[in-house]
Amino acid sequence: MPSCRLCQSAIEPFIDFGRMPLANGFLTPDQFEQEFFFNLSAACCQRCALVQLVEQPPRERMFHDRYPFFTATSSYMTAHFAALARDVIAAVAPGDPFIVEIGSNDGTLLQHMAHAGIRHAGIEPSAGVAAAASARGVHSICRFFDAALARELVAEHGAAAAVIAANALSHVADLHSVIDGLKILLAPDGVCVIEDPYWGDVVAQTAFDQIYDEHASYFSLSAMTSLLASHGLAVFDVKRVAVHGGSVRYVIGAAGLRTPSPQVAALLEQEQAAALHRPETLAAFRDRVTTTGRTLMTRLRGYHSRGQRVVGYGATSKSTTSINFFGITPELVEFISDTTPAKHGTFSPGAHIPVRPHEAFAANYPDCALMFSWNHAAEIRAKESAFARAGGRWLVYVPGVEEW
Repeated sequence: MPSCRLCQSAIEPFIDFGRMPLANGFLTPDQFEQEFFFNLSAACCQRCALVQLVEQPPRERMFHDRYPFFTATSSYMTAHFAALARDVIAAVAPGDPFIVEIGSNDGTLLQHMAHAGIRHAGIEPSAGVAAAASARGVHSICRFFDAALARELVAEHGAAAAVIAANALSHVADLHSVIDGLKILLAPDGVCVIEDPYWGDVVAQTAFDQIYDEHASYFSLSAMTSLLASHGLAVFDVKRVAVHGGSVRYVIGAAGLRTPSPQVAALLEQEQAAALHRPETLAAFRDRVTTTGRTLMTRLRGYHSRGQRVVGYGATSKSTTSINFFGITPELVEFISDTTPAKHGTFSPGAHIPVRPHEAFAANYPDCALMFSWNHAAEIRAKESAFARAGGRWLVYVPGVEEW
């Protein structure tokens, strides 16, 4: 029986998506035969409340020089990280602070520290996006973060006044190694801001496609508290933020450093009331996913039988879970439109649906656009008003199947 990555208790899957490719494993035809697959399933530890993948591929397979996700392609995330950067800069003591971001991607956040002349370092293991960060003037270190790297940073730059990990901790299999490093790196009175998709929102929205290979852990405040307590750290404040389909921002520091805000106790109470980690809640979540799949496939087959074109919108990591679990094929979805140049001319993981530039979508509107980027729906619909005026329909499946 598998064991919890946090507390080593026995765990059992509550949902199994079966054989699954890498979520960001967009590939060319010559790579089809060597495509990597693994079994995607998730379990919830009844002792520490951590929701987690039972099996996760090696990190080097997921984060590499061809990693195709660039934060700057989203204007919404660019604005979000600009605001977060301002908040962090305002929170640190004046003088000569050192700020570190774990999982800094293309430097969208840290560029604000660079422009302000603040000492900083971005830790990013994927060479392609790390190079993009360097081009923005961000001091980017292309490595995985751990205790050894934390010691090197402290020796060279001193302890960090602030550490940021936005949508990064959820990607880590060895949580204790990263938190050990965080404790070494952080100044005694320093603050750490961790922001990750919130398990409570995944359950509330039936956002099952947040479950994929890169997301090793799915945090609630209960689980985050369990993780930090074992390292002498604590959560002092929480804030719900509307990114990645619903996230929580945790403000963290040494245990006893300050009094937790009322929001911390309030969110813990909400989690208890929602029974987020109870087996019956997880079983109901699994049943809703099954219903979503049946309904969505019926709609797609209906479009196909009527000779109407369906095109996917957004070659997202999340779409890999939806496409492969439900059995969406190139016969049902003609291609996927995406604005990321690195994905153009590739094929989606597993199902091998072509990925084409946005110009292919705009040049010949389909009858229906399947919204894979549902967490950016408002931004997308505002940008694509001409599609709606031309009679195009949006098909979404989170929180449930709906047409707009």
